[in-house]
Amino acid sequence: MQIELSPDDIETIIREADAAAQRLRRKLCLPLCEREDLGQDLLVDLLRRLPAYDPSRGSIGAFANIVLRNQSSRIAMRHHRQRRAQGGSLLSLEVPLAGAHEPVGNTLTEDDGLAAWHGQTCCAAAVTELHHALRAALARLPAEDRRFCAALVHRPVTALVAEGFGSRSALYRRLADLRHVLTAHGLGPAWDDLAAA
Repeated sequence: MQIELSPDDIETIIREADAAAQRLRRKLCLPLCEREDLGQDLLVDLLRRLPAYDPSRGSIGAFANIVLRNQSSRIAMRHHRQRRAQGGSLLSLEVPLAGAHEPVGNTLTEDDGLAAWHGQTCCAAAVTELHHALRAALARLPAEDRRFCAALVHRPVTALVAEGFGSRSALYRRLADLRHVLTAHGLGPAWDDLAAA
């Protein structure tokens, strides 16, 4: 069904979409730059559903408000799912780290490394301590396990299976056992950080 919209109707739709984007941005604690993208997502969804509008049932503003509210809920649920999957935080260079006001992208340089760009510790002293802890723990492993760890640094498990390190399930069991051995050698928290990376 084709809907004819007056200039006032178009202005109402745009105003409602803009207000909904602003509310959603605040609700999700997103940076200001996200408002425009949210507004476009909401407006596109509203225009797609506009053929369902029946003027005899209410004003265009009321229809737009209901459609925008429902789409805002869907976008909010999608954001919450993403945040849960990422450990409760956003992976965005536009978002400040906990306790900071400046976005991550403004505080990092290319020399900070990949971990820093993913919101992890980029302190040189912590990296050095981790390096020494890794070296000490790996030195205590048998030669076969050291060779396995070295191979894991450069190749995925599927490649190691093809190279004869063992079956896929055996390699994952060996990894689980290595976790306990490395924890016993004092690498527990560092290992967890590496797993989270």
